[in-house]
Amino acid sequence: MGGNPLLPRRPFPDSCDGRGDGCRPSAEAGKGIAMPAPAGAAIAVGLLRALGADSLDHPGGSLLAHVQRVREQLGQWNARPALQLAGLCHTCYGTDGSAAVLLPLDRRAQLAATIGAEAERLVYFYASCDRRASYPALAEPGSVFHDRFSGSTFVPTVRQRRDFAELTAANELDIARVNPGFRTRWGQDLAALFTRLRPLLSEHAWQECRTVLG
Repeated sequence: MGGNPLLPRRPFPDSCDGRGDGCRPSAEAGKGIAMPAPAGAAIAVGLLRALGADSLDHPGGSLLAHVQRVREQLGQWNARPALQLAGLCHTCYGTDGSAAVLLPLDRRAQLAATIGAEAERLVYFYASCDRRASYPALAEPGSVFHDRFSGSTFVPTVRQRRDFAELTAANELDIARVNPGFRTRWGQDLAALFTRLRPLLSEHAWQECRTVLG
């Protein structure tokens, strides 16, 4: 499956640039079995509401609805609590694919106090990724990760790379699942990306990639 896997920035508000019914969340959005949320999730949702996540438009509905589904998807894939909480808060510092920032980096301690230090480090790791520089070799042992905030580079651990891939899959697949216009426009690129990241993905995540993207 071909296409450029380096997806462009998607600033909010954004309806995947389609401006038509195909770029609105489908009626199937959010359906599925919700897993019990980890401790701290309710407090994190409260923080996200206070930061305005429930009023920000997103290709998957509101930003808050999207991140809650990402957390639920990770739970269904049996992700540990820290990764689920990172999924819930993965947009807090913005990402290389989204211009929206809920918390500036000088408030990292506030997020860590809410979701725990491990989960906050995962949020930073995900947000800091320079995708164009890091994605091509991410699945390869010893690949270099480029931090877009600090400009530094380092070699992430296998666990860090697996966490990053799993969160990326939960995030992008949620939008592709609920937004037909997004799936039509970016599905081929995403399929190429996740095929390359297959060695890092759990079996649950890989099967969902195949189900959603074909």
